[in-house]
Amino acid sequence: MQRIIFFDGVCSLCNGFVDFVLKRDIHHQFSFASLQSATAQKYLQPQDLGLSSVVLFEDGKTTQKSKAALRVLFALGGGWTVLAMALSIFPEFFRDCGYDFIARHRYRLFGKLDSCRLPTADERKYFLE
Repeated sequence: MQRIIFFDGVCSLCNGFVDFVLKRDIHHQFSFASLQSATAQKYLQPQDLGLSSVVLFEDGKTTQKSKAALRVLFALGGGWTVLAMALSIFPEFFRDCGYDFIARHRYRLFGKLDSCRLPTADERKYFLE
């Protein structure tokens, strides 16, 4: 199964999420690409490219916002699955309202990078161009 996490390459919060997943993805289930990349152009529909959201591509389908984040947590396993199950109790509409609020203010709250993230030599094998 191919799983790609697309993220805003200049968003500090989004890059933090990528770091979080990289450290905990012991089975190396995920690949990563910025929403600004050629890979995003290849895999995503135009409406997915303009999102202020992490986009998860798996099995030919895309998932966005809180649902994408929860699917990633589920896949990481262990305590992260328990957290994802707990958060799943809340209706998607309410989760996405919180997600949208943070997404709207993410640059002000967490900062913005001058350019897209460059993976380290060790991380390069998980990043698509």
